[in-house]
Amino acid sequence: MHENLFTPVTAGALAAKNRIVMAPMTRNRAGAGEAPGELNAEYYAQRAGAGLIITEGTQPSAEGQGYPHTPGLHTDRQREGWRTVAEAVHAEGGLIVGQIMHAGRISHPSIIGQAPLAPSAVRPDGEVFTGTGTEPFEEPREATTAEVEALVREYADAARVAIEAGLDGVELHGANGYLIAQFGATGTNHRTDRFGGDATGRATFLRETVAAAVAAVGADRVGLRLSPGNPFNDLQDDEPREGFHAALAIAEEAGLAYVHVCETAPDAGWSAVADARERFSGTLIASNGFTQEWSFADMDALVADGKADLVAIGRRFLANPDLTERIRTGAELNAPDEGTFYGGGAEGYVDYPTLQAAA
Repeated sequence: MHENLFTPVTAGALAAKNRIVMAPMTRNRAGAGEAPGELNAEYYAQRAGAGLIITEGTQPSAEGQGYPHTPGLHTDRQREGWRTVAEAVHAEGGLIVGQIMHAGRISHPSIIGQAPLAPSAVRPDGEVFTGTGTEPFEEPREATTAEVEALVREYADAARVAIEAGLDGVELHGANGYLIAQFGATGTNHRTDRFGGDATGRATFLRETVAAAVAAVGADRVGLRLSPGNPFNDLQDDEPREGFHAALAIAEEAGLAYVHVCETAPDAGWSAVADARERFSGTLIASNGFTQEWSFADMDALVADGKADLVAIGRRFLANPDLTERIRTGAELNAPDEGTFYGGGAEGYVDYPTLQAAA
């Protein structure tokens, strides 16, 4: 069933056994020192049937953390924790890349002990969960030019740590209102230095971050995630398509392993996935984003028609560790338990039943 999803494909140095990607999903279950542990390794290894696993968003520095108990990629302890995860996934025949995510203004002093850094001092509307409850977002501090340059180096350092840990590559999180997206959007970037201005200027942070990560680990092990037009995390952008095109040009010039695109909303009037297919000649991963849910038949057709090379699946992978086998056989899916999505232990994390267990 859906045989097009089960053909191999290569993305840079990544040789995927099928076209099904486990999308990055925050689960808030890092251990001491915000390092992955055996429970995290079990979770990812259970899902190694995916052609490629993209980890949850992983902060490149303590200041980049956006939520409680998310893992990092900036200490020795975290590197060794990710080594445990990588070895477990590889033992099951899987591939796994680490998603590097700096939250920027989508953090809080209760989490990082200081005002969050951002392109500009624009406070997001809404609240953030700090571990003991929710608190309103606070106004971030505009990063100096020197601090922005240091942020670029943090991404490169995190990429290096990921490869040292045995992960197969990294994905730069340029989507969903986090730091890279904040630099790219008109509503959150009011800078007058080289990191601001028009769409090309606002893409300078991404351009320099991509270049630094590529220099650290090689273009064939670096991917980029984008979600143009997505207002998540109160991201306001008057020029989403222009910024998206600037980002795709950067990815094309760098020769990245892949671009991972979240589709625009059905009423947006344009398709980000179609735009990416036209403007990026490398491997394209398509995700249905937050506003729709593609069927497996839809995903198979995307691959069959050449509109995408791989497809990313989130919540259904969360609840079905053997999702690829269920797609292959047409088996019924487990329903996700939203009450255990964020934080906790094994319940709702590694205890979803497999077909084999049910039998």
